[in-house]
Amino acid sequence: MSGGGTGGHVYPALSVLDALNRIVAAEGTMTPGHNRVEVLYVGHERGVEATLVPRAGVPFRTIAAGQVRGQTPWTLARNLWRLARGYRQARALVDAFRPHVCFVTGGWVTAPVALAARRAGVPLLIYLPDVTPGLAVRALQRLATRVAVTVPEAAAHFGDKAVVTGYPVRRAVLEAERPAARAALGLPEDATVLLVFGGSRGARSINRAVVAGIAEWLPLAYVLHITGPLDHAWVVEAREALPAAQRERYRVYEYLHEEMPLALAAADLVVSRAGASVLGEFPARGLPAVLVPYPHAGRHQEHNARYLVAQGAAEMVDDERLPEALVSLVRELLADAARRERMAVAAGGLAEPHGAENLARQLVDLAGKGSV
Repeated sequence: MSGGGTGGHVYPALSVLDALNRIVAAEGTMTPGHNRVEVLYVGHERGVEATLVPRAGVPFRTIAAGQVRGQTPWTLARNLWRLARGYRQARALVDAFRPHVCFVTGGWVTAPVALAARRAGVPLLIYLPDVTPGLAVRALQRLATRVAVTVPEAAAHFGDKAVVTGYPVRRAVLEAERPAARAALGLPEDATVLLVFGGSRGARSINRAVVAGIAEWLPLAYVLHITGPLDHAWVVEAREALPAAQRERYRVYEYLHEEMPLALAAADLVVSRAGASVLGEFPARGLPAVLVPYPHAGRHQEHNARYLVAQGAAEMVDDERLPEALVSLVRELLADAARRERMAVAAGGLAEPHGAENLARQLVDLAGKGSV
């Protein structure tokens, strides 16, 4: 049984499920009498998981949930009521599904699932994809049998419950080949390629900065710009206003699903928010990055960005400084292949290609231990 919300939590869970299926198919190492994986994914009906999980062919159910952090008193009261309702729904799902192990990846939608699993005696593995835990993970860690973390620095938050697994990078990201990726995306094999995106819904501040600076970048690189749904129309209009030669080098997408691993494999430099995936997918591809932490959801994105900056794998730009800082920094990096190569080597040194398998083996181990 799995729970988690937002793209940064869904993709890790799906990667672990893929690894778990492969391990069980090859080794049959599940609980006695069970040699296949049965999974139920629990999330929020308005979360991105409601699209991504069924798309992956995984059984999906929804429960009520609400954020606690940073809410007005009346919103907090409503969300606490939703969490209580979500717990009753989660307990019914746990009683009906009867899981051997529960895996949660953060966010408030996982709180009812974690509590229901714990009350039912189901071993609970929490996975923290970020460098530092948010309020939900901090609150839930007391229920956990184990807490898996991406980087060693995060283990200190969880004492003897912590296990360092690495980030569960999607197999498609690990296996994508650069020449084939560029061919599939219609990019010259010898071109410099910049990839820009802002998460599943996009990032308006990044989109505006890109459009403002695109004319300075296009002489140096092909640009793949993933806008998200809200800004796609006006960014396309801005592209259409460019000369034909520049339009050819500027590719605008609303969203990339199966093609995203190809875009990562094709890129020489990436500009993005600093969600947890940057700790796994960029190192896996040896990608130098310019990270723009989202400023309105705690500081976990800032901590992720600072971690990669400290390792020499990224540069960071504060969101409020985007208009004046991003254009010049990206232009400098596009013009300096040696600097990008140093960052790429540093990023590659952080890669953990077995993160998904490591987490899957934790689940196999816990599933065999029975009630807690």
